Amino acid sequence: MTPADGPATAADPVVGCESEPIHVPGSIQPHGCLLAFAGEDLALTHASANADAVLAGPPGALFGQPARAVVAGPSAGALHEGLRRLPAAGSVQLGRFRSSSGAFYQAVAHRALDGHAILEFEHEGEGDGSASATTLEALYPGLREALTRLGRAASVEELAATASAAVRGISGFDRVLVYRFEENWDGVVIAEDGDGRLPSYLGLRFPAADIPSQARRLYEVNPLRLIADVAYRPVPLLAAHDGPPLDLTYAALRSVSPVHREYMRNMGTPASMSVSLLRPDGRLWGLISCHHAAPRRVPFAARNACDLVGQMVAVRIAAREEMAHTEERARLKGLEGRLLARMAAAPRFEEGLFAEPEDLLQLAGAQGVAVVNEARCVTAGLTPPEAVIRRITQWLSERRTDDLFETAALSTLMPEAEAFTDTASGLLAVSTSRLHPDFVLWFRPEVVRTVTWGGDPRKPAEAMPGRLHPRHSFAAWAETVRQRAVPWSAAEIEAARDLRTAIVGIVLRTAEERAELTSRLERANKELAAFSYSVSHDLRAPFRHIVGFAEMLREREGDRLSERGQRYIGTIMEAAENAGRLVDALLSFSQMGRNALVKVDFNPAILVSEVRRSLVSDQGERAVEWRVTPMPTVRGDPAMLRQVFQNLLSNALKYTRGREPAVIEVAANEAPEEVVFTVRDNGAGFDMAYAHKLFGVFQRLHRAEDFEGIGIGLANVQRIVERHGGRVWAEGALGQGAAFHFTLPRADKPEVTP
Repeated sequence: MTPADGPATAADPVVGCESEPIHVPGSIQPHGCLLAFAGEDLALTHASANADAVLAGPPGALFGQPARAVVAGPSAGALHEGLRRLPAAGSVQLGRFRSSSGAFYQAVAHRALDGHAILEFEHEGEGDGSASATTLEALYPGLREALTRLGRAASVEELAATASAAVRGISGFDRVLVYRFEENWDGVVIAEDGDGRLPSYLGLRFPAADIPSQARRLYEVNPLRLIADVAYRPVPLLAAHDGPPLDLTYAALRSVSPVHREYMRNMGTPASMSVSLLRPDGRLWGLISCHHAAPRRVPFAARNACDLVGQMVAVRIAAREEMAHTEERARLKGLEGRLLARMAAAPRFEEGLFAEPEDLLQLAGAQGVAVVNEARCVTAGLTPPEAVIRRITQWLSERRTDDLFETAALSTLMPEAEAFTDTASGLLAVSTSRLHPDFVLWFRPEVVRTVTWGGDPRKPAEAMPGRLHPRHSFAAWAETVRQRAVPWSAAEIEAARDLRTAIVGIVLRTAEERAELTSRLERANKELAAFSYSVSHDLRAPFRHIVGFAEMLREREGDRLSERGQRYIGTIMEAAENAGRLVDALLSFSQMGRNALVKVDFNPAILVSEVRRSLVSDQGERAVEWRVTPMPTVRGDPAMLRQVFQNLLSNALKYTRGREPAVIEVAANEAPEEVVFTVRDNGAGFDMAYAHKLFGVFQRLHRAEDFEGIGIGLANVQRIVERHGGRVWAEGALGQGAAFHFTLPRADKPEVTP
């Protein structure tokens, strides 16, 4: 739980922890010394100011010399060969080194990121709090016991507790914590082992700012870090030439930031060590963090043993988490299979999803779910009102960069969501369309809980003259957390993404099937239209012949026919005339789909006026009050649209027979994309229960004895309007008149090809 290491000094400008270059501090801790070599000949390029104890002379005189010539002592040749064989990654212990003064050191080397070979000498001090076990043989019994207990641990919590006890046994620190990072990089102490000399932090949470991002990156590449004495005086590095600072990313002796050292003093821990717990992909899961109430050095072998424990813990934690994830995914896969089967069998995928809504809720562990598109919003469980859901989908459409969105704290991203945290603090959403705001949304309500922090997280590091200072208090501080839901698990997020893939697949398959069906229907309609045109055209002449010969028979032979015979001839003529009119109507109807539209901009009021004049004879002596409003210019085929007004106005005139006066209104209202026309009358009206039949071919809602007609006029109206890209509908009530509405595109709107 320590902040970034780094080289900030009193002379530095004030910088934030996030920007400290902690991998190039320019100094080391004083419990050892450091040399750096470069090139094939391993020429000395850097030396710590305290390196005289291991060098054959002053550093200034030895820069540029090979390693075997600069190190004093009988092991110089072995060290030189060890440096030549350094691996590309990882530290190597090169053995015990005795200096010319008789002091013993552990020699450890590694290859730096900038290519230098780094050789570190750590003192084997006595009476300074160093761990007594300095060899693998001495450490092996305790290490073996620790690994055995780790193998028996049944949960992540038990693994953490076992690891903290094992590392304390190996290292001898007063307190060892296991610290797990949350998704937002806050840290939680999930296990602790101590001797009581330092206060307990078990269960406390520490803010992400305590370990900034560049410190976390360093923990990932260098899993072990020791600070033997927080009160140390940094030892500067000397360089042969001016140039970039030496990269100490992997150096065990690397110096740390004054901010970090002050943080440790405020925490009351003069010595600390950390072991990184890494996921299989190298990302940081947590830390084993060790603290001591006095300075303490841990030999290289003991540190390696602690690192081995850390690696074992990380592997077992990853296995436990992967097993839990696999079990959860297997459970959710069963739900996915049932949902997919229902969607595939339903006319619309929404119907399949909501056939058993509990399955859809359980798929994401949600309390509420909604499936939203432009036409419908279907919900189940605890959800916000539809108006709020549509506001959320609009917000998602405006900001989304991916097909999936998830958060446990929607109000932090969408401030207005504070008003509905009781239903939608947590949101998991998948988009089911690239073109439209269509989503499946899962909701979780807020879960009010109390979090105990290690100090008040609202008090950031204090900026003071010269540099940054960390907070002073780590006393437990309780906070009530609101407007947050239980986070969505990785398995739930994957299940939602898989469901989206299934929905998109079903929608695409349905679209392909509809396209194929539409194509077949279009071919069938063309064939039917051609057939009806041919039949109606060919039948016109026979019916005319029947009428003509019947008239000739009545004129020439009428005197010799009985009264019954005369009646028969009249019936034949009337039936033939009706059949002829029907054939003419059919021919006209079929031509509506065959003739090309000739669209121009025109004023429909002119057509209304022409149709009214043509209906004067039908109106006769009746009192008819015509109410025609001004009309805007529209774009369409005037010849075809004349038939629309002809049919609607003639119907209005016919069905107002018996009304005194008859009132017929023709109006037009402009909408943003279209013009809505209305023909309204005060005539016989109709029952709305049968409104769906009005525009069908040969559909009549009144008896032929009451009102003449063949039932094809409104079908022609619908066909003409739809060919213009418009809509048609009707409203009415028996005895109270009817209103027929249709739309046409505005003349100032670009034409969209169907």
